[in-house]
Amino acid sequence: MKTLNVFGITLLLVIITAFKSNFNVIHPAIGEKAPDIELRNSEGKLTKLSSLKGKVVLIDFWASWCNPCRIENQHIRKTYDQFKDATFKIGNGFEVYSVSLDSDSSIWQKAIKNDRMNWSAHVSDFKKWDSPVVELYNFRFLPHNLLIDSAGTIMAKNIMGHDLEKTLAAYLAD
Repeated sequence: MKTLNVFGITLLLVIITAFKSNFNVIHPAIGEKAPDIELRNSEGKLTKLSSLKGKVVLIDFWASWCNPCRIENQHIRKTYDQFKDATFKIGNGFEVYSVSLDSDSSIWQKAIKNDRMNWSAHVSDFKKWDSPVVELYNFRFLPHNLLIDSAGTIMAKNIMGHDLEKTLAAYLAD
């Protein structure tokens, strides 16, 4: 009986500890504000996600060494070209805030050029998976993205390829 009580108390403490630890991790969910990011762009200038307020923004996490990311870059480029000047019910214009998990600036910049990623907000801290944005946005795979409205509220997560185009088209102003 005493062993059963000790086991029960231990199990309860483990459950409470696990439950409590989940409150220490930020889980940006659909409907929540996207946490702000401030990283250096390809010219070395600090660039904030919040500087794009007023536009619909795709926060795109990728890396030059990630083959699925490089394929997705082509879809994003096509979508960007199609919607960059569009008027939406939820904002004016479409922008991509491209966050790289690369570790080498020259390889990163070469990938941007080769993939013809013609939007301006490319940022990285060159820390790969040790970047604070990985924990801030709580993701474990690439590519990973979030679509936010003009106020910075998360509207969708991990919409790739034609699904991104369809989602943006659904929000076009009449």
